[in-house]
Amino acid sequence: MISRISTSLNDRTARLAGIGLMLAGIWAFSFGDVIGKYLVADYPVGQLLFLRACAALALLAPMMWRARHEFMRLERPGLHVVRVLLSTLESAAFFTSVIYLPLADVITYYLACPIFVTALSAIVLREKVGWRRWAAVLVGFGGVLIALRPSTQTISWPALIALGGSLSFAMLMLVTRSLRGAPDIVLASSQSIGTLVFGALLLPVGWQTPTLPAFGMFMLAGAISVGALVCVNRSLKLAPASVVVPYQYTMIIWAVIFGYVVFGDPPSLATLIGAAIIIGAGIYIFLREQALGTGDDTVNPPA
Repeated sequence: MISRISTSLNDRTARLAGIGLMLAGIWAFSFGDVIGKYLVADYPVGQLLFLRACAALALLAPMMWRARHEFMRLERPGLHVVRVLLSTLESAAFFTSVIYLPLADVITYYLACPIFVTALSAIVLREKVGWRRWAAVLVGFGGVLIALRPSTQTISWPALIALGGSLSFAMLMLVTRSLRGAPDIVLASSQSIGTLVFGALLLPVGWQTPTLPAFGMFMLAGAISVGALVCVNRSLKLAPASVVVPYQYTMIIWAVIFGYVVFGDPPSLATLIGAAIIIGAGIYIFLREQALGTGDDTVNPPA
């Protein structure tokens, strides 16, 4: 009896720790997005991607060195390259779109990722998707349309870039599912290396020598991204994904708060309604996949 109670308490403690780490990781990701939006107002996106990746790789370097042999025996290297390209495209789309759009709008489009993943899984991977999840997909797309407010007067190319970034993120998740056997450090560092290379190619376009405070913010953005990723991954190891992953949707709360307080961007009613519909559909799809045993535990927020 005592042993059973002790096990129950340990499980409860682990779950609470997992939830706490997930909430901390999502806050960190959101704060890093705010720093990125602030920086791209004065500096090119390529410069942000390059310097942010430099800071991230500097922190990851010791772990990369310890796991250096894992890089030499990668299975399906071509798929790893595709994953890096999708990750780089998604990051570039995110930070390009936040130059022109409120942070809450961009995050709303990205929250549609589970919906896109479900649809693409059925279309591209020929996975079986039942009518309940198809219904949730259709409801989620309705939420996207409400947030997008499509008309000849209101639709904009930054919104399309953000939506394209969300689709890229969904395809990134599909590829990551196929590579889930690869070591975590390989997956994390390869994304940063891809971003570094892409940012380096764009450096000559509009390079501006950063001030010392701005350089510190570039470095902080990279460090926060690594810390956030560690929190999220550790959370998924401590508690079941069905317990902690829904807390990733708190990102929209932070996007609304930071967007209004830092940038003075109040969210529109259409964005809030669309976000609520997308979140509801996304949570249903996730819980349904967990019940069917097809869920993916390696879910990470964008950017």
